[in-house]
Amino acid sequence: MSDSGDLRDLGATGTSIPVRVTPRASRGEVQRGKDGVVRVCVTCAAEAGKANRAVTVALAGALGVAPSRLELRRGLRSRDKLFMVR
Repeated sequence: MSDSGDLRDLGATGTSIPVRVTPRASRGEVQRGKDGVVRVCVTCAAEAGKANRAVTVALAGALGVAPSRLELRRGLRSRDKLFMVR
C-alpha cells in the first residue's frame, strides 16, 4: 500500500469517513481505496487505545485537519471504523 498523500477533499465539516485499519504494520501509511474506504496502517498494536490514537493522528494529517476535529463514531474495537469530521 502506498501513501496517497492528500485526502484534503474529505476534510470538510460533517464528512463521514469509512476507515479500515491495519495495526502492527511495518510502516505507517494512509491510502484511499478504490471502494472509497480509507486504509490506514499504523505500527503500534491495538491495545489500550494506542492504535486508535495513531489512526486519528495519521488520518488528521492526511486530511489536513487537527486530530481534535475527528470523532470516532463507530468501531472502537474493530478494524472497520467510521470517523466524522467536526
